Amino acid sequence: MTDTIPVPAKARTRRRLFLVFGLVLLVGAIAYAVHAFFFAPPTEQTDDAYVAGDVVAITSREAGTVIALHADNTQAVKRGQPLLDLDPATADVNLSSAAAELARAVRSTRSNVSQVDESQAQVAQAQAELSRASNDLSRRRGAAADGAVSGEEVAHAADTVTTARASLRLAQSRLAQSRSTVQGVTLANNPAVLAAIARYRNAAIMRGHMHLTAPVDGIVAQRTVQLGQQVAAGTPLMAVVPLRSVWVDANFRETQLGDIRIGQPATITTDIYGGDTVYHGRVIGLGAGSGNAFALLPPQNASGNWIKIVQRVPVRVALDPRELDKSPLRLGLSVDVTVDTHDRSGSLLATPATGSFQQQASQATSPEVEAEIRRIVAANSATHHR
Repeated sequence: MTDTIPVPAKARTRRRLFLVFGLVLLVGAIAYAVHAFFFAPPTEQTDDAYVAGDVVAITSREAGTVIALHADNTQAVKRGQPLLDLDPATADVNLSSAAAELARAVRSTRSNVSQVDESQAQVAQAQAELSRASNDLSRRRGAAADGAVSGEEVAHAADTVTTARASLRLAQSRLAQSRSTVQGVTLANNPAVLAAIARYRNAAIMRGHMHLTAPVDGIVAQRTVQLGQQVAAGTPLMAVVPLRSVWVDANFRETQLGDIRIGQPATITTDIYGGDTVYHGRVIGLGAGSGNAFALLPPQNASGNWIKIVQRVPVRVALDPRELDKSPLRLGLSVDVTVDTHDRSGSLLATPATGSFQQQASQATSPEVEAEIRRIVAANSATHHR
């Protein structure tokens, strides 16, 4: 049984359907264009954008041999978690030597204090000798007037007084010299003791450098050190990348920067997760110049043939750490950035620096080190009797 609809009628029906479909597309395109030009907020978009972040270098502060590795590439570490250990044998010897020097300085200071007491006793003895010689001279002079003693005895008595007076001046000079090392200070803040304490703290710092810990939370990367390797001071050993604080450097064309302001909201999509995962950030800064301006070999536009090339300037976009926790990013990943430029009240220039980057300081004044210093001082400053 043949179809009752003629063939030309089918063709006309198909053409009508295509016409209706084309009209719908045209209306939709017009509606989208009207919305984009008149109702949608103004935006600037670029796909020349990449994930960036800090790469915290872990370097050796002292020379040594690696005896333990506690973390490897791709592993997560927390701030303060051990990364590696260097052989502490030499540092332990230096610390013991510094402890001995501190004990010797304390004992030497105690000896100087005792020497002051001894010098005071010598001054008192010299004063008594001078008083006795002066009295003896007075008696002999009285006796010489009566003819009871000879003039020679009076002269010897006068020489004895002169000698006693010189002995007194010598004793007083020695007293002043011994007082100069301890006058105005106590045992704890004596210069010699303070210098020995500083040397002990320096040795404790070097001993602490034998144990390297993570300065920030992050992922270990670029580990180049091997177990048993002899490393010099300043040798890069590995890196820690804090992925929770990464940002995006979006390289906008200079023709797109007119409406971009600090503080404007931005949406970011990535190639790794696709368009279903959208990050929300904000502009926190604009670069000080184009990439060419800071290149190793910047272009010389004033010489030779010149071709104008539109430059790009990096715009830094901060990301939400909570979104990064759900969908972590890695350094160098490609992203698409769209900045909402509707609000242009923000600054065009960089904001004043408010943040700080800090690494855990060496434990020079740790409670353990200070307690050991107090113990050494106390053990060598106490008076022992037989």
